[in-house]
Amino acid sequence: MLNAQWLETFTVLCETGHFTRTADLLGMTQPGVSQHLRKLEEQLGQALISRQGKSFSLTPAGEAVLTVGRARRIEDQTLRETIQNDDPDVGKVSIACSGSFAMLLYPHLLPLMRDAPRLMMRLEATPQDDILRGVLTRRFDLGIVGRKPDHPRLDAIRLGEEQLCLLLPARDAPEQITFKDLEARGFVAHPDGFAYADELFAFNFPDDFKGSDRLHVRAFVNQISQIPAPVAHGIGYTLLPRSGVEAFPRREDLRIAPLIKTRRHELWLTFERGRRMPARLARISDVIMAVAKTLEPE
Repeated sequence: MLNAQWLETFTVLCETGHFTRTADLLGMTQPGVSQHLRKLEEQLGQALISRQGKSFSLTPAGEAVLTVGRARRIEDQTLRETIQNDDPDVGKVSIACSGSFAMLLYPHLLPLMRDAPRLMMRLEATPQDDILRGVLTRRFDLGIVGRKPDHPRLDAIRLGEEQLCLLLPARDAPEQITFKDLEARGFVAHPDGFAYADELFAFNFPDDFKGSDRLHVRAFVNQISQIPAPVAHGIGYTLLPRSGVEAFPRREDLRIAPLIKTRRHELWLTFERGRRMPARLARISDVIMAVAKTLEPE
């Protein structure tokens, strides 16, 4: 890395064309200016100027270094302006959450992106452990997870909770559901579905449920947005968090079956502890909180 102070002295020297004037502008002595030039040449192993009496011209290496010096000034000025003007409409935001919450959240982010052309949004659906690792390494600015993280470098705000839902076709959903009826319909399975079944059915059908590996599977869907589609068409049943239900375009074709014992998953907004949150992250956090509130029971 080039020494920033030597580089700035050289850049001013090139712009003034005079050692004494450079010294006056920078509050230095003329020998100090000469020393910075010499140190920069020693660092690069190249002569940067060619002297002609009291004047000088730049060598090819000097011209290249002057270009770098001017570019460095622009970068420094941009950085200062960014720090001083914390604009919520400018910058990058990276968010990670579950696939179902991502589907529900994304439509609420689109108006912000439309109205702020210099705001770049990245939303990634990924497992909880990857979310926590990503926030720790600043790959993600914000993460939505299902439990409060206990890592000393992470902080979190509780957003609320969402229900784990048993979904049936709206057209023929009975008032009371039995495990025998579910088995007759068949399970529309997905990567998280078996864990959801173990969690929900063990409480509600303790005598009949023998484990998710014994379920009658009617279909398997790996695309989160399409998991409710077979059920909406009258095929089988499935299990999803409430966010995945509310994000489905044909919500009216689904019915959340009433169960004696419900299960709810917490939602936590996590971020790096001690990090000052820029205005753009603070505003996105408010949007996330508002979306999470729509999942609360009425």
